[in-house]
Amino acid sequence: MTISVGTPSGPSATTCGYCSAPGTRSTAESSIHAAGLLANQLSCQTYQKMIDRGWRRSGTWCYKPDLKHSCCPSYTIKLDAIAFKPSKSQRKLVNRWNRFIVHGKQLTTPPSTSKASEPFSFLAAIHAAENGFSPNEQPEHKFETMLEPSSYSTEKFELYRKYQGTIHSDTKNTPSSFRRFLANTPLRPTPIPYPSPPPSHLPINYGSYHQLYRCDGKLIAIGIIDILPNCVSSVYFMYDPVWEDFSLGKLSALREISLALEIRQAGATEMASLYMGFYIHSCQKMRYKGEYLPSYLADPETYVWFPLLHCIPLLEKHRYACFSYPEHSSSNPPSQPTEEPPQPSDDLLSKVHIVHSVTDNQLSVVPVKKSPYWNIDELRSDMIGCIEGLGHELATEIIFRL
Repeated sequence: MTISVGTPSGPSATTCGYCSAPGTRSTAESSIHAAGLLANQLSCQTYQKMIDRGWRRSGTWCYKPDLKHSCCPSYTIKLDAIAFKPSKSQRKLVNRWNRFIVHGKQLTTPPSTSKASEPFSFLAAIHAAENGFSPNEQPEHKFETMLEPSSYSTEKFELYRKYQGTIHSDTKNTPSSFRRFLANTPLRPTPIPYPSPPPSHLPINYGSYHQLYRCDGKLIAIGIIDILPNCVSSVYFMYDPVWEDFSLGKLSALREISLALEIRQAGATEMASLYMGFYIHSCQKMRYKGEYLPSYLADPETYVWFPLLHCIPLLEKHRYACFSYPEHSSSNPPSQPTEEPPQPSDDLLSKVHIVHSVTDNQLSVVPVKKSPYWNIDELRSDMIGCIEGLGHELATEIIFRL
């Protein structure tokens, strides 16, 4: 059993990357407010519960945006992989990639064969041109994908540096920033409960992975994903900009949907969704996630899932939208939070623990209220803010460490 341990952080503000110019300072009108947890380690089951409450990770830093007080509210979005049916444009995208791999770039229309009129099979099409799956003995190109545990390599970093510099005009990346953002993870691998050994291309553990895309042996893209008990969670995706014409980002989402379905078909029946991170309706470039249907948004107050199409009218009308209680929605500009998180009950505080000492890698814990840290105003405020963000159940599953 994996024990989840982390250092709490109370609500804080950072400059919004969606509506602020690079290098500008955070203001009430252009800031993201979030509670945080610097995670030493997390069980995959605990992190699944965290993302269901609006949390997300960047390396080992986990954060939960305060949507009511943020300029660009970011709603957790998940796609029902079981009910997913690719759209016409998504089918064309997959077929175009497959034609390129099999026949070469010069072929822009399907070959005139009977296969061109066969019904589209999503899982079959995803693997149709992939090495080890493709029936084509001599394709024009060799396309391969491979899942490996999250890790650093010079090859990966060079792709990241090229992608960030070309696509995001970010030239200040270092190997340490790659490790911190994309290689380090707090998730501890645990076996996926398949009833029998799965196909060799599927993972055997829950945990953090890099999905490597290679064409003719060259690394062209990487999908950073977490594989959790109920979902594949997309963390980040990067690609070599010379391949931009092939919409590899959209193709990666389709491959991640396929991965969730294949894990489920192999017997892990709790697997059902692709979590696509945050949906930000106020940011046009983030709305593409709504193209994958049926998708759902987590309500920011109750964490009940609502169909995206049901949510859009409220999102169009309000800066902050609450789907469970529409009357809580607001069109006012964001403001600095003024209210303090509610004081947890003594009963809850007796069940939330903090590290008292570490001896020979063994943790000794005490209830947070009995820790000397509880008497330090700033640390107590951090703990209360993190407990509020986690919710009562999750707060008792994570051991705080200061």
